[in-house]
Amino acid sequence: MDVRTSFAAQTYAQSRPATAPQPGPAGSAVEGGFAGYAKDFAATLKAGEDTARAAMTGGADPHALVQALAATELAVETAVTLRDKVVEAYQEILRMPV
Repeated sequence: MDVRTSFAAQTYAQSRPATAPQPGPAGSAVEGGFAGYAKDFAATLKAGEDTARAAMTGGADPHALVQALAATELAVETAVTLRDKVVEAYQEILRMPV
């Protein structure tokens, strides 16, 4: 068995493309998964900021501001809940005996 460093690096370089995700059709579950949710979250926050900025300069009505802030609050609460569940699952995995 060859255990030279160059051999290990070469084998790793050959196997790396096999572990990369395969590009799927447009709108696939992998492509629209977490990345899609992150883009939606960022868009919701940006819309809330834009509406708040417009309300401060007198360009938006108060009703639109309240709606934007409610949507932003819901998005942040959802992200925090998701983060808490992920941390809880990770802690549960750490408690498992090996």
